[in-house]
Amino acid sequence: MDTIPHEDFDAALTLTDTLDHLPANKRRELARVLEILFDEVQTFQAHKQSDRKTGGKILKVILYGSYARGDWVEDRASGYRSDYDLLIVVNREGFAQEEDLWLALDERLIQAQIAHHIHTPVVPIVHSLADVNDQLARGRPFFIDIARDGKILYEAPGHPLAEPKPLTPEASRNEAQANFDQWFDGASRMLALASDAMDRAFPNETAFLLHQTTERFYHCLLLTLTLYSPKLHRIKTLRSKAEDIDNRLIAAWPRDTRIVRRRFELLSRAYVEARYSSQYNITVEELEWLTERAKILQHLVDQICRERLEVGG
Repeated sequence: MDTIPHEDFDAALTLTDTLDHLPANKRRELARVLEILFDEVQTFQAHKQSDRKTGGKILKVILYGSYARGDWVEDRASGYRSDYDLLIVVNREGFAQEEDLWLALDERLIQAQIAHHIHTPVVPIVHSLADVNDQLARGRPFFIDIARDGKILYEAPGHPLAEPKPLTPEASRNEAQANFDQWFDGASRMLALASDAMDRAFPNETAFLLHQTTERFYHCLLLTLTLYSPKLHRIKTLRSKAEDIDNRLIAAWPRDTRIVRRRFELLSRAYVEARYSSQYNITVEELEWLTERAKILQHLVDQICRERLEVGG
């Protein structure tokens, strides 16, 4: 498959044309991210036999969001820092759905950050070229913005993106309103169920329902504002994407102490561990704090979405 060099790769030079608005250390980090991506794909395919598994190819890697726009944030006082948002475009839908591969990539990127090989969190999403082009043809603002403003870090020749066909303002607003009505009500019901489970002294069930509350509020905001949300349950990724759209959401989850970061991690783990692991433990105090933060998130999502809907989407 197409690849990039793993040795003697001067990122500061190689990515200068695409990322001349970023400092050299950021370009080097992104080059390291590309190396990890391609290495994980090669490792995955080396252990597969079928053409379906080995025929997957990366066609494009596009940087979007704050680092593409040039308005990224690194706030040491609050602990908030922007992520590298990457759209990985592949040749087949089946390849985009290879969960083992993309989960392994997530883990490898986290380990690289822990080891200080990269310092900026990375949030990749994976779509097939056919899906991206379908989204562009259907006028999805999220993909139109990427096609217009994204920075291409890697591209195999001969696989252009489709010409975007923006929705009419009326169609966009109608779809946004339908998304808000469905998802905000659903998330609010989850929050009510979490409160009921809390009253009944069911801690694990409360944690799981608070995870679902948080996930659904983020899906609500993303679907209302961009008509797109990635099909995943990782609330850290959803949080990053939502906060990149409106930084008022940062207030929902403080990051300035180890205790509050640990509590959000407990919430993140609740989707699986609160249901299946006997080792998952969470205190009443932690649940009360998470419930209060979920209510703050509810208020912010309601406010931000209604503002957007009032001006016509």
